Amino acid sequence: MTPTRATSVEAALASLGDGMRVYLHGGAATPTPLLEGLTARARALRDVETVSLHLEGPAPHVAPELAGHVRHNALFISANVREAVNSGRADFTPVFLHDIPALFTDGTLPLDLALIQVSPPNEDGLCSLGVAVDVARPAAGAARTVIAEVNARMPFTHGDSTIPFATIDAYIETDRPLHTVPRLPVTEEQAAIGRQVASLIDDGATL
Repeated sequence: MTPTRATSVEAALASLGDGMRVYLHGGAATPTPLLEGLTARARALRDVETVSLHLEGPAPHVAPELAGHVRHNALFISANVREAVNSGRADFTPVFLHDIPALFTDGTLPLDLALIQVSPPNEDGLCSLGVAVDVARPAAGAARTVIAEVNARMPFTHGDSTIPFATIDAYIETDRPLHTVPRLPVTEEQAAIGRQVASLIDDGATL
C-alpha cells in the first residue's frame, strides 16, 4: 500500500489498541517520538506489550504508573529498563540474537505493530534502517502494521538493511540527532586494567 503521511504522532498511532504487541526499534535508532506517543496513548489502554532489544534515550513506557497499561518484554536489558525488570514491572526473555527473528515469524511473539526509525526513501523507493539493523528488518516484515519515524539524519546504510517505503503504513518526519552514548571519564581502576591487558599483547598482534 502507499504510505499515508501522518500529520502527528497521535495520528500515526491511532491503530494501537488493547492487548497489542509492539516491537520497538532499538539502539541509536530508538524512535523516541513514537515511543513517547505510545506511552501517552497506552494510558487509555490495557495490556499493551512492548518488545525490544536494548533501547537508548528515555524509556517512559516502563514507569510505575503504566502498570496494567503497558508491559515491556526486554530481549536485552538496557540500563533504562533494568530497574523495571528488577522490580517485576517488566519482563526479560533470554534468547540468542540469531533466534529472535523466528520468534516474530513462527507465532511465538507475533507482532501487531512495529515502530521503527528509517532514512528518507531513495530514488528506488527504499528506506534504510541505518545504524541499527539488528532484528528490525524481520520485525518490520512480520508486523501487521509498520509505523516509522523517517528521520532526515538517519544515514542510508547499504546491504540487507532496507525496506520498501511502500510497506510502511504510517509515518512521521523528523530531523533530529540520533541517540549517542557519551564518552565517560576513565577511572584509575579501568586504566590499571587496560595497562595489564596491554602488557599481555605483543606489538603487531592481531586481536
